[in-house]
Amino acid sequence: MAQQETDQRIDSGASATDATESEDGFVVDTEDAEARELAHRERGTSRPITVVGNPVLHRECRDVTEFDDSLAALIDDMFASQRTAEGVGLAANQIGVDLKVFVYDCPDDDGVRHVGAVCNPVLEELPPEERHLDDSNEGCLSVPTAYASLARPDYAVVRGQDAQGKPIKVRGTGYFARCLQHETDHLYGRLYIDRLSKRDRKDALRQMEENTPRYETVPND
Repeated sequence: MAQQETDQRIDSGASATDATESEDGFVVDTEDAEARELAHRERGTSRPITVVGNPVLHRECRDVTEFDDSLAALIDDMFASQRTAEGVGLAANQIGVDLKVFVYDCPDDDGVRHVGAVCNPVLEELPPEERHLDDSNEGCLSVPTAYASLARPDYAVVRGQDAQGKPIKVRGTGYFARCLQHETDHLYGRLYIDRLSKRDRKDALRQMEENTPRYETVPND
């Protein structure tokens, strides 16, 4: 997911450790966020971003079944690619890899930084009383330079697995909730512009055509 058009303050930690689990079973992804993200991207290699129209973005990705060194290296490359593109979330198919995994380095609405990776994510369905919609602007690294207002719930819970295959739950509010929903969508072949009206989708594609991204993209043949 692309950063919002206005930057947010991000609080970060100090040392590189894996994200832990809280007493209620959710990942604690705010501790040592800066050092964990730095360790990933220093090991990784940045790759170009696929853009709308590339087939890998428009179909459901394969489940992650092997939690090995190859997956760890992919996650490192995803963090490096995300930083190069100045994003806050990145799905594997956005660098051309057909696997259900995404990474994030995203602030919530309080400016607290969340850093982590989720394999095989499934978005929990919220009960009606918890569905409070936020219609803020949304952008995507695979639809570069374009933004559109899109209503999404301001709270999200994603279940999946970490890089070692351990079951995890991640929750987010506000901007971070939007990121979790956006990245999970990617891995099931859906871009945020697919949720827009025809007119708004056309406008987002026009924005993309009229501007030049600041990062390398993969041309669609």
